[in-house]
Amino acid sequence: MDTIFALATAQGKAGVSVIRISGARAWDAGLVFCSNLPSSHKTGLRNLTDLSGALIDQALVLTFEDRKSFTGEPVVEFHLHGSTAIVSRIMELLGGVEGVRPAEPGEFTRRALENGKLDLAQVEGLADLIDAETEAQRKQAVRVLAGDLGRTAEIWRSDLIRAASLLEATIDFADEDVPVDVTPEVLELLDRSQSAINKEAEGVKTAERIRTGFEVAIIGAPNIGKSTLLNAIAGRDAAITSEYAGTTRDVIEVKLDLNGLAVTILDTAGLRETEDFVEKIGIDRALQRAKAADLRVFLKSSVNEKLPITPQNGDIEILGKADLFQSQSGMTVSGKTGKGVDSLVSVISTTLFERSASAGIATRERHRQALLSSVQYLNAAKDGGTLGPDHYDLVAEDMRSAIRALNSLIGHVDVENLLDEIFSSFCLGK
Repeated sequence: MDTIFALATAQGKAGVSVIRISGARAWDAGLVFCSNLPSSHKTGLRNLTDLSGALIDQALVLTFEDRKSFTGEPVVEFHLHGSTAIVSRIMELLGGVEGVRPAEPGEFTRRALENGKLDLAQVEGLADLIDAETEAQRKQAVRVLAGDLGRTAEIWRSDLIRAASLLEATIDFADEDVPVDVTPEVLELLDRSQSAINKEAEGVKTAERIRTGFEVAIIGAPNIGKSTLLNAIAGRDAAITSEYAGTTRDVIEVKLDLNGLAVTILDTAGLRETEDFVEKIGIDRALQRAKAADLRVFLKSSVNEKLPITPQNGDIEILGKADLFQSQSGMTVSGKTGKGVDSLVSVISTTLFERSASAGIATRERHRQALLSSVQYLNAAKDGGTLGPDHYDLVAEDMRSAIRALNSLIGHVDVENLLDEIFSSFCLGK
């Protein structure tokens, strides 16, 4: 493959900028700028010069041998002073080296995948780690990047391969007396794998919410204090407030970090009957977003107030405008005075953390589909296994299909169509 290079740090002026070169000619490209390079896994201070010998910069140079770098190829890195002029000059000269070209988005990481340094799930974990904005997102991404999903999938694969080999041995010796009935061990392996895989699939939705963020919708009648409450939670004037009902016409979103969880608070239009065309649109959107949200906070004016939509498990019902309705019993909140706001935020955080406990290692819908596909084949294998040796050949094929589904989870098969989409989200330096 071509030797590639790119700026691995952010564009623009900085304290330090890093240019990475990867490929068979990486060391040759590095020697264009200095007379010698540090030995592998070592750094050295070098004067980088152009072809005429004029000094460009004094930089730290780091080298990696083949199979010992992030990409699995020979790698040279220039740690430069973060001047845009220095970076531009080095990049310009690298572009003129024969057999060396600029990297495409995500190409370094793609080479790490192709060279066996990462599996596909780890690649996705790396992308999530770069995008992580909260502590929960960071922890989850680190687990995937560290290979936890691949190691777990390997345990399932090993059990299924063992079960398949037992069946295939029985098929191979079908004309002979096999002293041991393998059916009990095979069914035990299938049961154990199916249960574990199914549990992991059930946790994907929650894990995906940790990755992308939970949504909490504040809903209620007009002028009950939803926008004022949103502003109090956000600590700024995110939504317009007034004494006139129907002020909020669209869904207002505020992104927050609630004790490490990424949460988007939604302020929705007041729910009521109206002849105003624009307000009707806002109310329809409010209902759609509220139903789709992970958690709903119902702001009410009285304990017995009828709710506009049916609450789901864990939803919060609370009395609004606590500064005006002092005599009301139950949980109350006032965005205007701040009364009960901290308590409400605490309840929201606790509820979402309890849901987060069910999250597994798999974090994406692609993972869930692969897991469910494997479970489907295991169901078929178990059904066939109870029918006796005459059906073992079909059972073995179902098990091989289940193994292939797990292989696709970590990128061993059937993922080529996914790669362009995945790596297009990476920056050039990755």
